Amino acid sequence: MTSHSTGHASTGHASKGHRITVEPSTTHVRVVRDGQLLAESRRPLLLRETGLPVRYYLPPEDVRTEHLTASDTSTHCPFKGDASYWSVPGGADLVWAYPDPKAEVAAIKGHFCFHETEVVEDE
Repeated sequence: MTSHSTGHASTGHASKGHRITVEPSTTHVRVVRDGQLLAESRRPLLLRETGLPVRYYLPPEDVRTEHLTASDTSTHCPFKGDASYWSVPGGADLVWAYPDPKAEVAAIKGHFCFHETEVVEDE
């Protein structure tokens, strides 16, 4: 099992100038890898964290979980909790989720986050 600490702060809590917020969105996002649609959502949760890009946490109903393979990798964040990881064909540990997050970020529970998520510009 691979494990390491990520050291992130919690939603609505500033710690030494570091802050995380989670908010619902209607942004249209999708994840495509090697021509395969892995996820598409119009209801992601946006997680904003100081110094990092916005992360989109997608509801499990919007993720094609049949293309994900559970990984032995896990990480621990003292503010968010323990993350589990999944791999996709041709890419190890590209997807993660917090099955039992800390109370401050409870909204992301069970939602999937991908390293690369495309924002779709709806016409």
